[in-house]
Amino acid sequence: MSRKFKRIGLIVGILGAAVAVSVLLSKTRTEPPKKPAENLAMLVEVVELEPVDARFPVRSQGTLRPRTETIVSAEVSGAIVEISPKFVAGGVFDANETLMRIDPTNYEVAVSQAQALLRQRQIEYEGAKKLRSQGYRAESEFAAAGAALATAEADLVRAQRNLERTYIRLPYEGMVRSKEADLGQFVNPGTRLGVTFATDYAEVRLPLTDRDLAFVDLPYAAEITATGESSGPEVVLSAEQRGRIAEWSAHIVRSEGVVDESSRVTYAVAKVDDPYALDSEHVPLPMGTFVTASIEGVAMQGLLRVPRHALHGSDQLLFVDSESQLRIRSVGIVRADADYAYIGDGAEAGERVILTAMESPINGMPVRTTVDEPSGDEKIAAKGDDEEP
Repeated sequence: MSRKFKRIGLIVGILGAAVAVSVLLSKTRTEPPKKPAENLAMLVEVVELEPVDARFPVRSQGTLRPRTETIVSAEVSGAIVEISPKFVAGGVFDANETLMRIDPTNYEVAVSQAQALLRQRQIEYEGAKKLRSQGYRAESEFAAAGAALATAEADLVRAQRNLERTYIRLPYEGMVRSKEADLGQFVNPGTRLGVTFATDYAEVRLPLTDRDLAFVDLPYAAEITATGESSGPEVVLSAEQRGRIAEWSAHIVRSEGVVDESSRVTYAVAKVDDPYALDSEHVPLPMGTFVTASIEGVAMQGLLRVPRHALHGSDQLLFVDSESQLRIRSVGIVRADADYAYIGDGAEAGERVILTAMESPINGMPVRTTVDEPSGDEKIAAKGDDEEP
């Protein structure tokens, strides 16, 4: 029994010594330095909203058309005896230049006959007038002689006009689109001879939606002058010519003033001066060219601009409030392009907008901004201050 008690005592002694050593070590150890709790809020990049003035160009497309196009037809009958070498498709002619001549023989004879008849009627009228003054002719006979003279004068004017119509001329500088009659062909009044168009300027009809109209200062009907034009916004037309993109200057001269029932668009008409570069130096712009138009927009002031990638959805932005909490808010987007979105309402100048991409933003979540976060140098300096004794 004594050996058993000795073993138990030895075990108890060892355990007591171990406890005593453990208590002694816990009392003599030094506590590790305490570190401040780190802020685990997400670090985001922000931008402060500032008002800007902007002018938004409006895009449209259209086809270049001549301002005047004429179907040239014969006014008198006869054989074509002369054709200008310019009267071919693509030929350029001057105003009142003779493009074609119909055989004038019969019409020259008609003018000679009308002149002879007029001289005869003039003599008869003078004789009747003299006899009436002497009392040998009645008033009715004198009136008949006057009527015959007037008829002869009208016949002469008609004959001269028909002779003039044997010359095919146009009152504008232009180009021949198509030639539909040739030398020796007999034509009657109304026979088509060809199609021509004016080259002094051309027009482009540009469709504009109702949203586009908010950014374009179109001239009203009351502003259009007697020439049918007004001074509207400037336009830059562009199209591919010979493998390169070329540009031409134009300007809006009028609006057609109605909304197309099928497409619900309004057409503005842009004028292009000297499209074929006949009197100026630029790349020719042929009729029928499909062009892209950039119309000068109205100036808008006091808009707030943010990078396009800051938008969440179609009209939401992530704001950081004064307590560094995230706030999700819808704003009124006036216009957006590939780089920026312009805000008209729903935000104020000076507010901070988050630019950092966030997959699942939560309204009210705490965030840290790069503006408020100390830089790397500031962190090293602060750490050195903490280590000083």
